[in-house]
Amino acid sequence: MAQILAASPTCQMRVPKHSSVIASSKLWSSVVLKQKKQSNNKVRGFRVLALQSDNSTVNRVETLLNLDTKPYTDRIIAEYIWIGGSGIDLRSKSRTIEKPVEDPSELPKWNYDGSSTGQAPGEDSEVILYPQAIFRDPFRGGNNILVICDTWTPAGEPIPTNKRAKAAEIFSNKKVTNEVPWFGIEQEYTLLQQNVKWPLGWPVGAFPGPQGPYYCGVGADKIWGRDISDAHYKACLYAGINISGTNGEVMPGQWEFQVGPSVGIDAGDHVWCARYLLERITEQAGVVLTLDPKPIEGDWNGAGCHTNYSTKSMREEGGFEVIKKAILNLSLRHKEHISAYGEGNERRLTGKHETASIDQFSWGVANRGCSIRVGRDTEAKGKGYLEDRRPASNMDPYIVTSLLAETTLLWEPTLEAEALAAQKLSLNV
Repeated sequence: MAQILAASPTCQMRVPKHSSVIASSKLWSSVVLKQKKQSNNKVRGFRVLALQSDNSTVNRVETLLNLDTKPYTDRIIAEYIWIGGSGIDLRSKSRTIEKPVEDPSELPKWNYDGSSTGQAPGEDSEVILYPQAIFRDPFRGGNNILVICDTWTPAGEPIPTNKRAKAAEIFSNKKVTNEVPWFGIEQEYTLLQQNVKWPLGWPVGAFPGPQGPYYCGVGADKIWGRDISDAHYKACLYAGINISGTNGEVMPGQWEFQVGPSVGIDAGDHVWCARYLLERITEQAGVVLTLDPKPIEGDWNGAGCHTNYSTKSMREEGGFEVIKKAILNLSLRHKEHISAYGEGNERRLTGKHETASIDQFSWGVANRGCSIRVGRDTEAKGKGYLEDRRPASNMDPYIVTSLLAETTLLWEPTLEAEALAAQKLSLNV
């Protein structure tokens, strides 16, 4: 992740007036996943198509999906996207906008039935969608857009599952904005076979060989789901998401993509939109996406969302001392961070499989078994960034990024607590 915090961050929130059209069904119909025949001689493979039907029906639907509406109308389709009642599920619905837009402020607010998403009672079910960020739509192409929204009551109060509002408040604090916080987020995820909810490529009810050959592996006996990962990568680039890379992970059927460097609230917007694209692509591929932090029990790696973080002071000369002070603050609020870093994380943070124990804070240089890792390059240069390895794959990036900024830039421990923590962690701050 060092490379994603090295370049100057760019925010790609505007929609260019001229952008190429991705023929959605042509892109997804190229996704072919192959698996070995099972004992019942059924081929565990498929080709992604618009409909599971005869070819003539598929062709007709593909023709409609690929229609370019620009020569006939200025109207566009805006897909409004929001976070549902579980805090991790994504919802969306479409509406027509009279002309192309370049900024969320040009879009109308909208509403939905919060009683159907677990976010409002039936007798007062209206929840209001506030458009916050715009991305190009790789599924529809043209001037059509994806709109990241947050959720409010009709009275103008953020509902409990709206974590973006609090994050935006923290990131608008002058102390935070002056430090230009950068985030690079490593989103791990696992692909499951649809009907059996077992990792992609694994024999049903059985296990592949031990971990070792799968991380960044190449070959039909090591990697499953590359076409999904590649399709997602290109869709993110098309959308304007600041994606910086992807790779196969330690457990077979598990992948990772990285987003960043992103400044402040943009990190959460970009990660949530990238998750939405991945949900849509796996939906079309007939594969189940899970962000469970420990999808398979036993001697298998879990799934995290390591968050790389730096401030202006950390990136300048003498920044390593600022990093150590940040680590000190993070150690004193370990419980608060763990409680906000994702559901089921206790099954992942066991002290094994490249994790630290959930009950004990630790830090180290180049040590992936610590809560906070500092890279060798940062130590050598005396400036750089830190990696928080505690967040689970199902964490809310609005919560994690804003909490890191709050703890390291706004929160001040007592001198006594700071001294005791520094001694315990062997930090000369």
